[in-house]
Amino acid sequence: MEFKLRMSKQQVIDKARTMVAFARSLGCQDVEFSPEDAGRSDREFLYQILGEVIKAGATTLNIPDTVGITMPSEFGKLIADIKANTPGVENVIISTHCQNDLGLSTANTIEGARAGARQLEVTINGIGERAGNASLEEVVMALKCGGHIFNNLFTGINTRHIYLTSRMVEEYSGLQLQPHKALVGANAFAHESGIHQDGMLKHKGTYEIISPEDIGLEGSNEAGIVLGKLSGRHAMRKRLEELGYELKDDQVESLFWRFKAVAEQKKRITDADLRALVSDEVFQAEPIWKLDDLQVTCGTLGLSTATVKLVGDDGSAHIACSVGTGPVDSAYKAVDLIVKEPATLLEYSMIAVTEGIDAIATTRVVIRGDTDQTSTHALTGESVQRTFSGTGAGMDVVVSSVKAYIAAINKMLSFK
Repeated sequence: MEFKLRMSKQQVIDKARTMVAFARSLGCQDVEFSPEDAGRSDREFLYQILGEVIKAGATTLNIPDTVGITMPSEFGKLIADIKANTPGVENVIISTHCQNDLGLSTANTIEGARAGARQLEVTINGIGERAGNASLEEVVMALKCGGHIFNNLFTGINTRHIYLTSRMVEEYSGLQLQPHKALVGANAFAHESGIHQDGMLKHKGTYEIISPEDIGLEGSNEAGIVLGKLSGRHAMRKRLEELGYELKDDQVESLFWRFKAVAEQKKRITDADLRALVSDEVFQAEPIWKLDDLQVTCGTLGLSTATVKLVGDDGSAHIACSVGTGPVDSAYKAVDLIVKEPATLLEYSMIAVTEGIDAIATTRVVIRGDTDQTSTHALTGESVQRTFSGTGAGMDVVVSSVKAYIAAINKMLSFK
């Protein structure tokens, strides 16, 4: 209050009371009040201001560990003390919002729930400011596994959707998961140690506290079917269903021909390959432009050149050629010549979804239009220039890159 708000305690109370009442006057039936840095606040003042906003109409009290400094035992006691000392607290919901600066956000959130909080603010994959927020998947599964000591607290979340949701957020946000991220990281259910492998072979419960299927991570292919160039639609569709995808017939048909094209170049199609193809073929914005053909020439003997053929939503074909500093740069410039909508490339990243030289590459780009594509900031009301992301997948890294760029452009054009 002294350094940021530059307000006295009474001024802060008056402002909080006024803003809560204003929110209620707009017809909001559930108004949440959150006192920043509650863990380091003066307790008596905290109880006082919470009691005042309850009288003004607040229905949820969100208690944040804003800088992630509070220890789990401290945070649990904070929630318990608020329940015991805040006037009118029996009529509201207590919520938690824990940051992960010291890696304690999940533990603090659990302690908050044990002490009486009944709304837990979490994020998928723990993404958030600085070191992130409490991770939804960690909190949910900790409550599920520790029900015997958490008084059977229940979230109501279908945990079998956790894995696919995590992957969706990873793809859309462009924030790659560390391999050892709890529950959803690539190594979460991997066992390399010989002693561990021996124990797993004898009984999985030796080293697996939960089954991978509990969070929607696909199990082994029960039929023993290996997907390859001789596989048919039925086999592909069956595996997609096992992976959690429910696709329409036309989507399966479209995906099948992409599947066959990749299978011609790879001996075996993995689950990671299938997920990349689904993302690239099915979960894309309605295309205004679609890549038809691409040819690039690059190397150390001269400028890289690219020839691009795009098909518009009216079925018309457009071809352009350009040079650039590399194959991706020249291809992007050729696309710009066709689309004629200036854009600035802000981010570009690529990962291989599997091991090996024949891996499918997934590319993600973020662009910003050079024209007036703006939106209003939800908190400040300021006008901000929008950005648009796109993803693409393919065994050719340049093709993957161009698909991602076109996907972002399609989003940008659709926004107009």
